[in-house]
Amino acid sequence: MLLEYVQAALRHARYEILAEDGSYYGEIPEFNGVYANAETLEDCRDQLREVLDGWVLFRVHKNLPVPAIDGIDLAICEVA
Repeated sequence: MLLEYVQAALRHARYEILAEDGSYYGEIPEFNGVYANAETLEDCRDQLREVLDGWVLFRVHKNLPVPAIDGIDLAICEVA
């Protein structure tokens, strides 16, 4: 489920070429603070995925909510 969640989130990514230096900037608007900047689009995508992975894991570790994306909800379930 986590892999599907990350893939769904990455489908929401938006990329642009920065006029100042020609580098690529990417972000996922639904995920505050998840963004990347790199020299190539491929590197930007890779970095964005790494940032997203860390963001999701941190929030799950801290028991913080993560947004549902494309109908996928990573709600934290208590284990008895």
